Amino acid sequence: MRRARACFILGLVAVLLGGCKSPPASFYTLSPDPSLTQLGTTRPVSMVIGPVTIPDTVDRPQIVTRVGDNEVAVNEFARWAQPLKGDIARVIAADLAALLNSQQISVSDGWYDPQTIWRVRLDVVRFESAPGRDVTIDVQWAVRPPGKARPVMGRTVAQEVISGSGFESIVEADDRALASVSRDIAAAVQASGGQ
Repeated sequence: MRRARACFILGLVAVLLGGCKSPPASFYTLSPDPSLTQLGTTRPVSMVIGPVTIPDTVDRPQIVTRVGDNEVAVNEFARWAQPLKGDIARVIAADLAALLNSQQISVSDGWYDPQTIWRVRLDVVRFESAPGRDVTIDVQWAVRPPGKARPVMGRTVAQEVISGSGFESIVEADDRALASVSRDIAAAVQASGGQ
């Protein structure tokens, strides 16, 4: 009888633990904005994007969303496919390549001539998403023309409405906000002689 009871309890525990399986994680990546078109006539520029800094709150594999004025949610099952800093740099580089009509824009400067290269530094002040509402990306940026020219400083605060539910809609709104940052940087490059 004890043996039957022990087998029953072990079987019950196994069934209960089998039902406690965690849902699979979903992985997301930012994407360049396919609607971006060249800004006026430009000559191709060589440019490196980076360094990129982001707030510690979002510098993690999990996607972080805002749920209140003083509360965020770290979403264990919605994750970035790669580190967010690198993904932001990659998307800004691709957006600027489209806007400036240049295939010489990269996140690595290993093969560029330092005397002809433009440099873009990005300090992301806010990277916030409020599900069902909007995303806000606030970036202070600096564009340094080739040589010893003084950098052009700027700031872009982009807010995009989230058009749908789920993390895919949030990431799409992030893409559109980063495109706004890219447009402002491209305009600064053109105004500084990169045309």
